[in-house]
Amino acid sequence: MNHMILNANDLILFAHIMEAGSFSAASDRTGLPKSTLSRRISELESLLGEKLITRSTRKLAITDFGEGVLEHARRLLEETQAATAFALNRQTTPQGKLRVSLPNEFKALSMDRVLRQFASLYPLVNIELDLSARRVDLILERFDIAIRIAHRLPDDSTLVARKLAVLHNGLYANPDYLKKHGMPSSPEDLLKHQGFVLINSNGDHIPWKLHKDKEIWEGVPEHRISSNSVALHQELAAKGMGIIILSETFAKHFVNEGTLVRILPEWSLPSDTVWGVTPGRRLLPTRTQAFFDLFKQTIQDS
Repeated sequence: MNHMILNANDLILFAHIMEAGSFSAASDRTGLPKSTLSRRISELESLLGEKLITRSTRKLAITDFGEGVLEHARRLLEETQAATAFALNRQTTPQGKLRVSLPNEFKALSMDRVLRQFASLYPLVNIELDLSARRVDLILERFDIAIRIAHRLPDDSTLVARKLAVLHNGLYANPDYLKKHGMPSSPEDLLKHQGFVLINSNGDHIPWKLHKDKEIWEGVPEHRISSNSVALHQELAAKGMGIIILSETFAKHFVNEGTLVRILPEWSLPSDTVWGVTPGRRLLPTRTQAFFDLFKQTIQDS
């Protein structure tokens, strides 16, 4: 049994040539040289086993066989044009489903305002949020965006990371906690206090690192509670259960409420970067870029 495998692009070129009326006009329309168009049609005719076009010096004449093939070729051309128009419309008008993974602590960062504004600006986009400390698999779980906070991210050729903001960290505690346990006057005093210590993916406690000019201090305070969730720690610290390392951006809400105050402000801590991570695609959908832009502006305004 003979198998014939047609190149759909050659059929589309055939439709272009017949719509344009000549190889020269089709060359202008497609951007392909006339010699290439002529060769492609000849190869198509050889594969089909019959002539599609009768060529003359003045004009092209389509054969009866060509008329039958042209009907199918035009459908391919129409579908291609429709797909192009669909893609262009999606490029200019954000629409579709947007799946976003965020750490829980972003709940305190005016996310309600971000979502209200985004929904108002882009009514054709449906947002699905995953708020958790877990590290999602963007590709397997089909997430469009993961917002991650880290000094640096591990290398992953399947993902693209975009820097959205830099978070400057400080030490914070509830005023009632400080009345009860005293105000630390040096980093060494932190070892006498309850601190909220983060756990990394290996289950190890992440030490606190402070520096002032050329002085460097590193240690792990007492910690009855430790986890991988900054969101949980910030809520517990605001209720007076210990000292926390928190970015100025996230602490602002609690400082304004009077539930957290800055301690040891003369000491600096390593900063963190907010990353917007997407699957390794060259072109971002407009809905993804629109979310990045609004999210980035929110962090900068906070």
